[in-house]
Amino acid sequence: MAKSPQDAPLQALIHALGSEPRRPAVFRDLLRRGPSAVPAIREGLRHTHPRVREQCCALLDHLLVEEALDDLFAVLDDPDAGVRVAALHALSCERCKTDACSPDRAVVLPRAIRMLHHDPDAHVRARAAELVGLWVHTCPEAADALTHAHDADPSPAVRKKAGWYAPGGPIHRRTAPQPTRRS
Repeated sequence: MAKSPQDAPLQALIHALGSEPRRPAVFRDLLRRGPSAVPAIREGLRHTHPRVREQCCALLDHLLVEEALDDLFAVLDDPDAGVRVAALHALSCERCKTDACSPDRAVVLPRAIRMLHHDPDAHVRARAAELVGLWVHTCPEAADALTHAHDADPSPAVRKKAGWYAPGGPIHRRTAPQPTRRS
């Protein structure tokens, strides 16, 4: 597929995300461009530099659109742990989103549970606990996975974070659905 002339500057900006001195300004510029930058950001998820892929995940955290979900799912297999952490954050953080695009539980939850139990990197497992925690009140598999990680993960940090989201934990209590009031 041929690239249009306006794609060239966006591709240069995506590449510049790998340059630490330029990264903050470039990130803000791409964020300001909004949805028009999303196709280039999605392409950036396949960049050779892990920092660029990580920053593209961070941009999609703010600019997530339905079309980009499959791209984020794909980088959950990235060889770089920082990229996997950023992808998990982009899928789990509802605070950063400007619209209502959110991942489908049936697609994401089994993958997040697998990462929570089997990813070799503790930071990735901890971030997976947050994603699994999105469904802890509605899906028994999520509650079981968090309880298991809280009890058995080799990392104290992962056990602690899983415990926050597991039944009885502080985040679990805070996010529990409130009973409806009768009028």
